[in-house]
Amino acid sequence: MAYRKLGRRTNHRRSMLRNLVTSLLAKERIETTETRAREVSTLAEKMITLAKRGDLHGKRQVLSYVLEEDVAKKLFDTIAPRYEKRAGGYTRIVRIEPRRGDAAPMALLELV
Repeated sequence: MAYRKLGRRTNHRRSMLRNLVTSLLAKERIETTETRAREVSTLAEKMITLAKRGDLHGKRQVLSYVLEEDVAKKLFDTIAPRYEKRAGGYTRIVRIEPRRGDAAPMALLELV
């Protein structure tokens, strides 16, 4: 699987992506750079797919990735049932104006 390194070492990149996925599931909309949004989108969709299954193994996999228990509970109780009939494509990336300072391309990442 090809992935973006995002200019970080492995441990920092993994924890940053876990934090972003947890924030996305908690707030249902985050603002980040475009490349980070693309990476987080794939990971968040995997978490939602695991939650849709609803079995014990899926719960354990989600809890091993999502940092906060209340966010995982929200994922299983409210977010996953919302996408019951949807086969995929749970997130949307909307490009917004570049960030002031370094002009990095920014994006809104939100749950559909």
